[in-house]
Amino acid sequence: MPNFAPQELAAQLKSGLLSFPVTHFTEDLQFDEPAYREHLSWLSTYPVAGLFAAGGTGEGFSLTAAEIDRVVRVAVGEVNGRVPVVAPATGGTASAVAQAQAAEAAGADGLLLMPPYLTEAGQDGLVEHVSAVCRATGLGVIVYSRANAILNDRAVAALADRNANLVGFKDGVGNIEHLTRIYASVGDRLAYIGGLPTAETFALPLLQLGMSTYSSAIFNFVPQYALDFYADVRAQDRDAVYRRIKEFLIPYLDIRDRQKGYAVSIIKAGLAAVGRPAGPVRPPLQNLTDGELAELTALINKIS
Repeated sequence: MPNFAPQELAAQLKSGLLSFPVTHFTEDLQFDEPAYREHLSWLSTYPVAGLFAAGGTGEGFSLTAAEIDRVVRVAVGEVNGRVPVVAPATGGTASAVAQAQAAEAAGADGLLLMPPYLTEAGQDGLVEHVSAVCRATGLGVIVYSRANAILNDRAVAALADRNANLVGFKDGVGNIEHLTRIYASVGDRLAYIGGLPTAETFALPLLQLGMSTYSSAIFNFVPQYALDFYADVRAQDRDAVYRRIKEFLIPYLDIRDRQKGYAVSIIKAGLAAVGRPAGPVRPPLQNLTDGELAELTALINKIS
């Protein structure tokens, strides 16, 4: 049984910063359960509103269905009801339905529905895909709008009307008009989550569009800094937010943008920099170079 009913999940997620932990691997790229448990235990000493296991930052795209199930079960056991655990549902409709049902059986509190694998689809097809997953589970579902599954305002409104357990919309696009249309259509029926890479960069302007929270990848390695940044955003302290953007985020983004996929790789590098290594990333991602890791370490030390 989940600890949070769908609407309770939505209210909880809106209330604070969201944790997207990395998935720890050994040097031979196998899941490192003891290290993952230790990481979750450390992060649990900081106040967040929810934990998303095996998400994008957690390299869920490189995990098998069996590995995702194991990661989710470990997260549920380690968190032990302190905050909701949200599991991923990925791939085509049949795979996403199977993962949704597995997540519910594992004790997860909600689902983050990722875009379907590879294929392009029209809005009606995406509505059917999301609805099929919602019908397959009693868990609250957050749909991730990005890549080949960007939902427009009419599709989001139809999904909200059709599926009572669709409780959240995570945006990975950042189109202001697009988001304005969705919020105008649906209002507070859904929880809105910022999901662009390094979401802190966009957090202050998107707050005005109803996004009271976002996925924080940097919370993995500078948790207090991430929480302080979030507090400045919620207080709409522009001077503090842009000071932090200038001192840390812009030089951090300069490193991140050197290679495709570094948005994930740099998080594991950050953990290595603070003495909490999480192992390598799996291909096709690349690890940061030694020089880039030294650069990132120096940057982190400036704000520590």
